[in-house]
This record gives sequence, structure tokens and C-alpha cells, in this order.
Amino acid sequence: MESLTDVAVYVRVVEEGSFTRAAEHLGISRSVISKYVTRLEDRLGARLLNRTTRRLSLTEAGRIFYERSRRSLQDIEEAEAEISQLQQHPRGILRINSPMSFGILHLAPLLPGFQAEYPDISIDMNLDDRKIDIVDEGYDVSIRISEMPDSSLVARRLASCRHAIVASPSYLETHGTPRTPEDLLDHNVLSFSYQSSVNDWHFLSPKNQPISVAVNSTVRINNSLAIREALLGGMGIARIPTFVIGQDLQRGSLLAVLEDYKILEVSIYLVYPQRRHLSPKVRAFVDYMASRIAETPYWDQIADSP
Repeated sequence: MESLTDVAVYVRVVEEGSFTRAAEHLGISRSVISKYVTRLEDRLGARLLNRTTRRLSLTEAGRIFYERSRRSLQDIEEAEAEISQLQQHPRGILRINSPMSFGILHLAPLLPGFQAEYPDISIDMNLDDRKIDIVDEGYDVSIRISEMPDSSLVARRLASCRHAIVASPSYLETHGTPRTPEDLLDHNVLSFSYQSSVNDWHFLSPKNQPISVAVNSTVRINNSLAIREALLGGMGIARIPTFVIGQDLQRGSLLAVLEDYKILEVSIYLVYPQRRHLSPKVRAFVDYMASRIAETPYWDQIADSP
């Protein structure tokens, strides 16, 4: 078991990028971490890491050994998960990744109920609007809002993600209401930086004719909640998910325009790595989320209500 411990510690050092962070994660001292890695190198007769005072880097042998060891440790983890499944008792740390706005508005409010139902699951959630590699970064499950998730991942569709083109009443009173997509060329457009077709907006007319407009984005922001605040302040017009502005539409603090034209609609997915055995903690989270977010999600029911 001593050799397996050395390997597991080495993999953690590589993934954390430092002895110090690996020690903090594992709850042991930095000197013990260094001892384990040195013992492993001595046993293999090869240097795995180049150490300087500022950073670590992998040698060629270190890179090969890390890749093989990581896969082997994952097989061990899956074997443990299979036994846990037999017991039907989800436990452990669940690492979740989500887009920031969705995570704040809709995922975080569900976590207390989830943890009350599964008290042996600890939650480690990261909110990030960039698209990440959940395997490389070690996440168990991720919320993806897209047309089609990565085919290398397992995807569970939760709901549609509608978008609306909106502005505040004060902005529309000052600048006028666009009646056709081409009218957007005369308006201040706020865009979401990470969205595909940031400036090329595509529509279907009431007669299902495709229309494309190259809007001139006067402002780009990488977070939808920040765009919402700018909209409420009368800064311009934006194409934004209804999960962000459902209540604003109901209250009338934002108004939808060009409603006769169909625009961007994608889906909300839960994605997780391809594995032979899905861990009970991931299965519990996937089922819990699917039971709370339906095909017509609650935020669209709010937005559409009179």
C-alpha cells in the first residue's frame, strides 16, 4: 500500500501544481509530500518532476507516469463507487461546475434541499462562464448551456433555454422600439462575450424566413447578471437568457422586443464524464436536478405569466 500512496500523492502534486497546495488538499505537511515523491522517484529510478523555487514542471518520464497513474487511480475510484452503489448510499465530495449566472440564480438555491436529502455528500462548486474540460479539471458534473454538449461526455438534458431581446422602458422611450431585426443597427447593443455569434444575430421571420443581422456591440460583458444590471440602467438592448430576466419581464422592468421573430434557443444539460459506473453522488445530483427543473422551467412560467 506504501507504493500506491506514493503514486496517489504524486498525482495530486501534479494536479495541484505545487507541493504546498497538494499538502493543503491532503491534510499533511509539505515535507511528507516531498518524502513520498522522492521515495517514488527512487523506486522508479527516474526523475519525475523538475523543481525550482517558483514552479514545478514534468519531465518526460513524469508526464508518462502521471497519465498512466491517473487512469489507474480512476479505475480504483470507480471500483469503490461500484461497491458504494451496492450500498445505495451516496457520499463523498461532489465537485460541480456551472455558468456563473445560472449557478447563482438557480443552482445555489437548490443546494440546501439537496444536502438535506443527502447529508453525506459535501459540495465543492465552481462558477465560471468559460467552457472548461471537466475531466482535466477534475469535476464530477457540470451545467452546460449549449446547442449540443461535447460528445465525449454523458449528457442529461434538463430544459430548454430561451432567450429574449430586451431593454428597459426608459431606453425604449428615448431610443425607440425596434420593429424588425434590421432596426437593431440603430441601437446600443450589449453582448455576452462567451456566446457564439456574438455580433451575428440570427432570426426566423414570422414567415420562417432566415434573417441575419451584424449588430454593432457597443459593450461586451462576460457575465449575464452584469448585462442585466446594465439593461435595467437603460444602457441598451441585449439578447439574454430568460432564466436571468424572467422576473424582470413579469414586473415590466424590462420589456421584450421583436417577439414575432424566433431567436436563439439552446438547452440546459447536466454533463459528466463517460464512466462504466456512475457514482451514487453524481446519480443523486442528476436525479435531484431533473426533478426540480422541468422542460418548461419555472423561470419561463414566471416570465409568461400575466
